[in-house]
Amino acid sequence: MKSKVFTAVCDYVIMFIGAVLYAASVNTFTSPNDIAPGGLTGVGTIFNHLFGLPIGVMILVLNIPLFIWGAFENGRKFLTKTIVATIFVSVIIDVMEPFSYEYKGDPMLAAIFGGLLSGLGLAFVFYRGGTTGGTDIIARNIHKHFPHVSMGTIILVCDAIIFIAAAIVYHSIESALYAVITIFVSTKVIDVVIYGVAHDNGKLMFIITDKYAELSEAIIEQIGRGVTQLDAHGAYSHNNKEVLLCALRTSQVHKTKVLVNSIDENAFIIVTTANAISGKGFTPTEKS
Repeated sequence: MKSKVFTAVCDYVIMFIGAVLYAASVNTFTSPNDIAPGGLTGVGTIFNHLFGLPIGVMILVLNIPLFIWGAFENGRKFLTKTIVATIFVSVIIDVMEPFSYEYKGDPMLAAIFGGLLSGLGLAFVFYRGGTTGGTDIIARNIHKHFPHVSMGTIILVCDAIIFIAAAIVYHSIESALYAVITIFVSTKVIDVVIYGVAHDNGKLMFIITDKYAELSEAIIEQIGRGVTQLDAHGAYSHNNKEVLLCALRTSQVHKTKVLVNSIDENAFIIVTTANAISGKGFTPTEKS
């Protein structure tokens, strides 16, 4: 019990720190330079420009219907950390805003450093099993009903719509282009912080679970990756076990871990680097 409490406290403390870093990115770099960095933060930034509405409040308000939708689609347990992380981000953005330094220099520097801070903040949130809702929930729910459409594609379409809206609102195509740079930098920072600097083309995930059938189906349908089931025997418990082996792109590891934990919170997960993966979905197998 003490271990679970300590882990939970660590989760929320680290997510809080991540929210502070993310808020600094918004208040110091992206919002003052008319950069709408995708997702509901981008929508909130646009509304702030048009109507003067607080960005944090808008993020929270826009997420509420998505939380309800997500609860119906995926169950309430899935949303717990997402709701907490979103509240952290929303509240801290607005609380910090009057005290934040607004950088209004080179927009390129604003886009790059905004991406660095947001990526670092989101990596902390993701690392402890949270998300900031928004397009993640939209993508997950749509993918559930249209599994042939990947979650990455859905998120990309949502962000593209926000970029176009930002270009129209700010009367500047540069604003949308800087937002693309911010998201690119943020994504790379997330990968580096969570998974390290990888010069490979994939990761291997081993999952020891009692719910192997349900997990296999979920990974195949929601992540779009194949799963190999291995027979194993526990040396300590002397029980027969099933181990799932899955080859993933680096960007898919976090989503897969969240999916696994949502189905089996007791699953034992090992993620290791694969220096070379060839075959369907990765590098084509060379023919001699």
